[in-house]
Amino acid sequence: MKITLKDGSCMEYAEGKSVIEIAADISEGLSRVATAGEVNGEIVDLRTVLEKDCELNILTFKDEKGKGAFRHTASHIMAQAVKRLYPDTKLAIGPSIADGFYYDVDRDTPFTAEDLEKIEAEMKKIVKENLPIEQYTMPREEALAYFKEKNEPYKVELIEDLPEGEVISFYSQGEFTDLCAGPHLMSTKPVKAFKLTSLAGAYWRGSEKNKMLQRIYGTAFPKKAELEEYLHMLEEAKKRDHRKLGKELGLFMMREEGPGFPFFLPKGMDLKNTLLDYWREIHKRNGYVEISTPVILSRHLWETSGHWDHYKDNMYTTVIDEEDFAIKPMNCPGGILVYESEPRSYRDLPLRMGELGLVHRHEKSGQLHGLMRVRCFTQDDAHIFMTPEQIRGEIKNVAKMIDEVYSLFGFKYHVELSTRPEDSMGSDADWEMATDALRGALDDLGLPYVVNEGDGAFYGPKIDFHLEDSIGRTWQCGTIQLDFQLPLRFELEYTGDDGEKHRPIMIHRVVFGSIERFIGILIEHFAGAFPTWLAPVQVKVLPISDKYMEYGKAVLKELEDVGIRAEIDSRAEKIGYKIREAQMQKIPYMLVVGAKEEEEGVVSVRSRFEGDEGQKSMAKFISELKKEIMEKTVREVKKQELNK
Repeated sequence: MKITLKDGSCMEYAEGKSVIEIAADISEGLSRVATAGEVNGEIVDLRTVLEKDCELNILTFKDEKGKGAFRHTASHIMAQAVKRLYPDTKLAIGPSIADGFYYDVDRDTPFTAEDLEKIEAEMKKIVKENLPIEQYTMPREEALAYFKEKNEPYKVELIEDLPEGEVISFYSQGEFTDLCAGPHLMSTKPVKAFKLTSLAGAYWRGSEKNKMLQRIYGTAFPKKAELEEYLHMLEEAKKRDHRKLGKELGLFMMREEGPGFPFFLPKGMDLKNTLLDYWREIHKRNGYVEISTPVILSRHLWETSGHWDHYKDNMYTTVIDEEDFAIKPMNCPGGILVYESEPRSYRDLPLRMGELGLVHRHEKSGQLHGLMRVRCFTQDDAHIFMTPEQIRGEIKNVAKMIDEVYSLFGFKYHVELSTRPEDSMGSDADWEMATDALRGALDDLGLPYVVNEGDGAFYGPKIDFHLEDSIGRTWQCGTIQLDFQLPLRFELEYTGDDGEKHRPIMIHRVVFGSIERFIGILIEHFAGAFPTWLAPVQVKVLPISDKYMEYGKAVLKELEDVGIRAEIDSRAEKIGYKIREAQMQKIPYMLVVGAKEEEEGVVSVRSRFEGDEGQKSMAKFISELKKEIMEKTVREVKKQELNK
């Protein structure tokens, strides 16, 4: 038996070996930290015995799928602790999720935060007991009888939904046994650092027709330092919550009269328009033309595009003059109509059309979340029509533009290549050509990427850009989608240099993604303290008293006359209070004006970055500020200011 490892090396065995045994043969250290195996792309338990040639990747906590096995084990430890302390509790399901795990439980008396502390203490005992975790199977009828005897109705229902003759997998640790397909660690010992983070309600099987259960959330890590770092990030995330800061800074609001439909307030519009000005600047520089297409278009168009069959459940529809129309969830069909509005030649290609299009999507109310998940948003779309020879070059140009934008805001990012999903349209040959083109462009750029199998759009494969914010969270924003299908379905053409008709290839791409969501990400990334060029209010003028109000207004006018976004605090408050208020509003610059400033025709400058910057003439201050804004400089905050 030949086992090919991730690095290409091979190990040979005369008889079957388990994944954990092979890990131990590689190194004792690897066997201690292994959490699962990946055999020919399929995640398996460490106990799985390999008996024929295969490719094997030993997973650890550093791998996302390895984290899943680790945290799935943590969910079982939590369930075991719950059953020890509260034996009458009924267990439902307990999977691992991004950043942690949960278990849905049914108990007559709901759990409280104090109960979580008791459960955590019992979990520590279970970890210390170093209970071996064993996997075994039972025939379906035996499994049903076992859980009926244990009075676990949710487990019984799960088994009853499985096909007749199905062999049922169990995992046990000590006195605790659970229905589970795995994978799990070899024992409870490695789960050394964990925290139960919250309680929530959850309908059984996600249906409001079923009973409301209680969901216990938690997270787990191999080391205490990693857990503490994560909990610190959660605390920081609470402080940065864009919904909280959006309200405090007067940027946007949500109303029950329009759930999922954000209202942008004046300062929020300044922020949004500054972003859109930047969008237009970089697109003009990169050879794009801007278009605008209607919000409502006929059903016939959406049937031709394929959205009606593949996306109808997420679309809002209406009837006009007895004809079905849909409010657009995407901009691409409108862009296609613009393309076909006049004859096109190979000399016109590539044709890069950008659109800041307002789209609407039917999101469930439980999924709405501030600006991050809304029902209407502005998508910074662009559609590029090109010849086959231009594909790689255009993909690389878009990738470079995305890199420029993310670098400006200080984001790191990683890239995923998403391949053909089950619900797709088009030939195998087209999909293979499109996927190879994306892969080739990434290779040309030297961009590392991971393959996300089956997560492409229904009309083509895509490259997704996942950016990392200042506290380590990742967000999927930019995307490049290569589409052979819509040009075919709409019978698009261009005249080639041979005088014959040819079909163009199409790229769908966004840089920001949803403008609203990107603003939410920026609020949290900068904790509301935006770089000066982006700040809704760049300067606050602070007269020391009413006596200097006229001078303050003259300073304000001078700022506004050169396009600087400025306000004046005209309240009859002490200057210390005004400064603190401006700091709370995260204003980049404060100009204090009093007797000395008026007499000498200067301003006393305070900044969010360095505190007191001394007196400056208006000409000097404006010159420095305009340079900072024009160059989109991000000034660092000095430590002493950060600690205030």
